[in-house]
Amino acid sequence: MSDGDYVIESSDAGASDTIPMEAGCVKKGGFMMIKGKPCKILSISVSKTGKHGHAKCNFLATDIFTGKKLEDMIPSSHGTTVPIVVRTDWEIIDIDEDDCITLMDEGGNQKTDLNLPLVPPTMAKEIRDAWNEGENQVSCTVQSAVGIQQVVAWKKEG
Repeated sequence: MSDGDYVIESSDAGASDTIPMEAGCVKKGGFMMIKGKPCKILSISVSKTGKHGHAKCNFLATDIFTGKKLEDMIPSSHGTTVPIVVRTDWEIIDIDEDDCITLMDEGGNQKTDLNLPLVPPTMAKEIRDAWNEGENQVSCTVQSAVGIQQVVAWKKEG
């Protein structure tokens, strides 16, 4: 193989969007991947050890982006994955007619790749109404996990 045959399409630091964790160590209020979706744990019930010797954890959770409820049952000693969830606050600078928003953080960095949220259905209208009323101090919280970013909360400043 010559040097011209090997091409690197992309590279990254190798950081993962999830981390492995034993199911018995996941706590209520924490996060967990269920059916490929990042979820917040609402409740955990643990059954007694059965004939195969494992206690089972029954997780009830909501998808952090859609709010849909999901359930999963995993032996407490088995591994699962936990998403790395990051929440950041941004000031809204502009909202265009296609519901695309321009955001700026405290450092002056801009973000232009997000739209107004679809879930819950009323949030996009509330943000747009506050913006159209001349409230130039409208900020929002962007939640990101497993490569997905979405506005999850907003407020008027001042």
